[in-house]
Amino acid sequence: MEIVWYGHACFRLKGRGSAVVTDPFHSSLGYELPRFTGTVVTVSHDNPHHNEARAVRGGPYVITGPGDYEVSGVFITGVCTNSAPKQTPPEGLNTAYLIEIEDVVICHLGNLQDIPTQQQAEDLGPIDVLLLPVGGKGSLTPARAAEVVSLIEPGIVVPMMFKTPDLKADVGTVTRFMTEMAVDKVEPEEMLKIAKSDVPENTTIHLLAPKR
Repeated sequence: MEIVWYGHACFRLKGRGSAVVTDPFHSSLGYELPRFTGTVVTVSHDNPHHNEARAVRGGPYVITGPGDYEVSGVFITGVCTNSAPKQTPPEGLNTAYLIEIEDVVICHLGNLQDIPTQQQAEDLGPIDVLLLPVGGKGSLTPARAAEVVSLIEPGIVVPMMFKTPDLKADVGTVTRFMTEMAVDKVEPEEMLKIAKSDVPENTTIHLLAPKR
């Protein structure tokens, strides 16, 4: 399967015969989404930087909250990450998604702000690829993001929601997270191609360049 990043929290996860688009954004974010199709769209929370599902063509099935879903051979589980959802306004609720494509389990944490509890981490289960917010300013700070990696222990980490030249959102760069993870330098890749057999035993970091 292939993972392509379009900036902020938007990825396209493509398997044989299906494609999942996560958190498509409005152009006010500073990026322009290319014209692409999707089988499924997942929305982590109700914000224009994450919920522009209408930008995805092909009549995708749109998922906006917790639950178990199966669409075109893709298995998706949404897990609420807020500690007190009843007291949280709808726009503040965040859903993390477990997405299984071709036996590879990808976890998109959305706009996660706090380190998950032990129970939440257990609910997420074993993760092959973790799509992780690292820019702070309303989502995980670099230090907290590094703690999440230690808690979840994924095979691969792909940072997201950090500052790039086109982005208008007020977030930090990826540099501090890399420092927290004791990684000197990682060259950005155009896409990540991954099979279950490729998942490493020890956590590795892959940095993607936003596709235009």
